[in-house]
Amino acid sequence: MEKDRVLDPCCHAVALILLALALASCSLPRIAILRDPLTPEEHVNLGVSYEKRGELDAALKEYGAATKAMPLAYLYVGNVYFQKKSFPDAEKAYHKAIDKTNSAEARNNLAWLYYTTGSHMDEAEALARKAVELIPESQEFKDTLSKIEESRRQ
Repeated sequence: MEKDRVLDPCCHAVALILLALALASCSLPRIAILRDPLTPEEHVNLGVSYEKRGELDAALKEYGAATKAMPLAYLYVGNVYFQKKSFPDAEKAYHKAIDKTNSAEARNNLAWLYYTTGSHMDEAEALARKAVELIPESQEFKDTLSKIEESRRQ
């Protein structure tokens, strides 16, 4: 019977390096997420929390994830782009929200964008009027329309 052998520390270190190299060359299994664990509403809620903390890019990512199944999320996307002063992107997002949901809020916000940038004032007024028509009790929508009408009279 052979006596137990003890590896000297140098041989032990070499053995560990060789083992590490062998493991590194092996194809390790990867974990793939096949289904998003969050609902669209949860993505929107997470986006809102990011937005409140001023993390606008993280909010955009969450809202973007929600748009696939919840088209009203385009309204939130537009609002973030508006905050970032990326007006062309905000305009596109508001148009998508309007086209896909007929949202009064998206109409109002697009009208406000046009008012803020001083562009497309005829369309701004039409959008604001339609928003008020859709939700006549909204004071916010009435205020938008009033500001646009006032600016057009000057």
